[in-house]
Amino acid sequence: MDKKDTNYNVLKRISGTLHRVVPVADQSGKIISYALKPFMCEFRAQDIIQVIIGAALLAMPVCLTEEAWTLGEVLPTKNVVYIAIASTVMISIFVYYNIYRSNFRNYIFHFFYRVVGTYLISLIVVALILLILDKFPWESDRILAIKTVIIVTFPASLGGTLSDMIK
Repeated sequence: MDKKDTNYNVLKRISGTLHRVVPVADQSGKIISYALKPFMCEFRAQDIIQVIIGAALLAMPVCLTEEAWTLGEVLPTKNVVYIAIASTVMISIFVYYNIYRSNFRNYIFHFFYRVVGTYLISLIVVALILLILDKFPWESDRILAIKTVIIVTFPASLGGTLSDMIK
């Protein structure tokens, strides 16, 4: 590991937020300055709000389609479980490669907290939207309600993850 690599992994907290110190070098490789890049490993209130907005943006059109409502009725439970697993795996891969790849060992807890938090927030947003649309049959058929929420949460959670990356 050369000097540039070790300098690139330096983290500093500035105004309560972690930043990565990035060296700026001239053509000869001599470091002439440093730039700061936000290091978004901590799942903060603004991140939660961004997940809510992103999840709602993609959940709303899907919640309004009859196909999403009937898919919960006809799709076997094991397929719905596969959809939930696919959602969390896709969130995990995206979050790992966009935030935690360089410092994963130091922020494992934050990684899992962000992935689980993003998925759970998306589930709640979808359930609220379906409840408002009167398509969340919790009292009459809980399995159908859960299956429908998981199906719609697939695109919603990905939208929430993408919007969380906007800084």
